[in-house]
Amino acid sequence: MAAFTHQLRVRFHECDPQGVVFYPNHLMYFDVVLTELWRVAFGGYGDMVESGTDVHVVHAALDFRVPARFDDALELSMEVTRFGETSITSHCETRRGGELLVSGELVHVCVTTGTHAKQPVPERLRAGLTPWSRPQ
Repeated sequence: MAAFTHQLRVRFHECDPQGVVFYPNHLMYFDVVLTELWRVAFGGYGDMVESGTDVHVVHAALDFRVPARFDDALELSMEVTRFGETSITSHCETRRGGELLVSGELVHVCVTTGTHAKQPVPERLRAGLTPWSRPQ
């Protein structure tokens, strides 16, 4: 299955004085595509929390190739590259007209709501995300 994609247009307030998307905003873009993927995959973040599972980001990495600028139409993509016992690793990309601008990786660890104790990745999440996962 191909990666999940979501379109986003760069807003003025996301840019630095040089007119380039300020680097931490790329993590926000990855959070946007993650939120949309999870909404489609299993009902979204709120449904997950209501069922007793929350997540913590334990790793985030970005590689910058080409800058994004104000009013660029961006395609954000995400696919799960690994399911661990308690973690979900995702590969993310930002493209403009097919050109790769930024790539990155996010690792989320599943925890129990309230106690924040690690827990196995619930089958509902695993099954919902599998269509956007690389074979392991």
